[in-house]
Amino acid sequence: MAREAKKDPNDFTVEEKLKALYQLQTMLSEIDKIKTLRGELPLEVQDLEDEVAGLNTRIEKIERDIADLRSSMANKRIEIEAARVSVEKYKTQQDNVRNNREYDVLSKEIEFQTLEIELCEKRIREAQVAEKNKNEELSRSNEVLEERKQDLEAKKMELEEIISETKQEEERLREKAKSLELTIEPRLLQAFKRIRKNTRNGLGVVYVQRDACGGCFNKIPPQKQLDIRSRKKIIVCEYCGRIMVDPELAGVE
Repeated sequence: MAREAKKDPNDFTVEEKLKALYQLQTMLSEIDKIKTLRGELPLEVQDLEDEVAGLNTRIEKIERDIADLRSSMANKRIEIEAARVSVEKYKTQQDNVRNNREYDVLSKEIEFQTLEIELCEKRIREAQVAEKNKNEELSRSNEVLEERKQDLEAKKMELEEIISETKQEEERLREKAKSLELTIEPRLLQAFKRIRKNTRNGLGVVYVQRDACGGCFNKIPPQKQLDIRSRKKIIVCEYCGRIMVDPELAGVE
């Protein structure tokens, strides 16, 4: 037996369109609740991941700075050793000078090399202080990094637990929502999505509550209430722009 051809969304009655829209709204609201359950966790995880990456970059820079300081100190020590060798050489040469001029030249060289030694020793002391400060900074940064890693792991586990609990339900709702969207004419569906996007609670379709719009709670004129109950045309709230349906169609007593 041949399958019955699918009905064109444009051929649905207004009542069928409203019912499909309200059912779609109900499913999307359930998906929104699941997202709310996750709360700010995805953003918190992202923030922590960014912070951990930033701390790793900072630690790598501090480690490079420490390596540079140690290399600089090693070079200064080599320079000191070379200067001391020169001093000893010049002192030996002073013992064999032939005149005062040669003696004065060697004295100036000894003085220059001595000053070089003092300057190198000063640079080493400065580098040692800088290295100590960098090591303290490195230690603090590593402590903060470990704390943030623990926080990140905890937040990830919390998020994964919530996702695992809600994943199947969310996928089921999304599949049903997609199927329902196929039964709604594109222009109406687009308008519904636009209304949803412009509302804080994501409600594009609401039912009438005590003669008022279920979205903004403004009173609805009696004639418009009759139009809503007749389900002959799409009625939107003149205040908030939401599509309105009667409680009976929404399954509400």
